[in-house]
Amino acid sequence: MKEQLEEIIKQVYNKKNRNLFTFLTSAGISSESGIPTYRGIDGIWIKGTKFHKPEEFGTFKYFKENPEEVWQYSLFRKKMFENASPNESHKQIVEIENLLNDKFHLITQNIDNLHRRTGSKRIYEIHGNNREIKCSNGCKGIQFLPEEIKGKEIDEDLTEKEIELLKCKECGAWMRPNILWFDEYYDEKTNKKFSSLKIAKNSGILFIVGTSGATNLPMAIAETTLKYGGTIVDINTEDNLFTELIKDKKNKIIIRETSTNTLKIINEIIKNIC
Repeated sequence: MKEQLEEIIKQVYNKKNRNLFTFLTSAGISSESGIPTYRGIDGIWIKGTKFHKPEEFGTFKYFKENPEEVWQYSLFRKKMFENASPNESHKQIVEIENLLNDKFHLITQNIDNLHRRTGSKRIYEIHGNNREIKCSNGCKGIQFLPEEIKGKEIDEDLTEKEIELLKCKECGAWMRPNILWFDEYYDEKTNKKFSSLKIAKNSGILFIVGTSGATNLPMAIAETTLKYGGTIVDINTEDNLFTELIKDKKNKIIIRETSTNTLKIINEIIKNIC
């Protein structure tokens, strides 16, 4: 595995075109920080939570009908994210970014801010993030979640002041988290759809870390990388939809080890090349 990685990394590093090193990450990379994945064996998608299941609340339709309940859960997750610490995989990716500079891009499905907290800068959050809010009625503009609104326990209600702060100043409608829900479509403003596909087109290597490929933009990113001759490196502990996509392709490496161990090897190879 190391020899394969070394060979392709050297090739891409020395290319003039389509020479980007792109990392596509999702919930699996944050699991070592104590944040549950969605679709893994112990994921939220499988087990649900005490009061909620993602298939029930993870839609714009459900938010319109139950805004306080969805905000209560969103603020519970906010507290979970804030109590989590970046793990070694996040740190390895930052080190790789600092080595590669403008040859590096990070595309993440995570909304937990752990990549940013670790120091990643060249980052595209294609599922949005939990730092920001926007009007559910479509008023323009994305804002930061007010600092007065803190993370909550799962059964802790919103206060009157919090409800006031979560209403749009323009039209009075509820503000909503600036994230992608299951009944919504990717766009450029919130989800960097076209930017991420352009990066994929110019990627010599796409490292897929801790994601199953169950949503369509990450799959399109992988398909675009393959279409333009890039190599897919699938770093996951389980087979997934990306595995199915690349199983008959020549330009692929499938690694069934933890992200931390594999990223350390990638980091070491790049250090020796730079």
